[in-house]
Amino acid sequence: MAFEFTDTNFQESALDSDKLVVVDFWAEWCGPCRMITPIIDELSKDYEGKAVIGKVNVDHNSEVSTKYGVRSIPTILLIKNGEVVEKHVGATTKAVLEEKMAPHL
Repeated sequence: MAFEFTDTNFQESALDSDKLVVVDFWAEWCGPCRMITPIIDELSKDYEGKAVIGKVNVDHNSEVSTKYGVRSIPTILLIKNGEVVEKHVGATTKAVLEEKMAPHL
């Protein structure tokens, strides 16, 4: 199961991590978000110990969503050493996400 990022734990769990962090900004009412939920869950299992992969519910965590200018969901950010190194907006495939992750692992 993917990690649940919140406004409260984002600094410690995402920005301060020494691993690659993949953050999926989503909402329950978002159809494309629901389509990629299984992909995010698979990646969290596949990359356990190598990357932190999780989700931010934009309806419950507006502080983080606003900080990163998330206006459309799903938005997926790849964060390394506290900095955004990749950004993807919209539904995508597991292969595309793995391709974006590879140089940062």
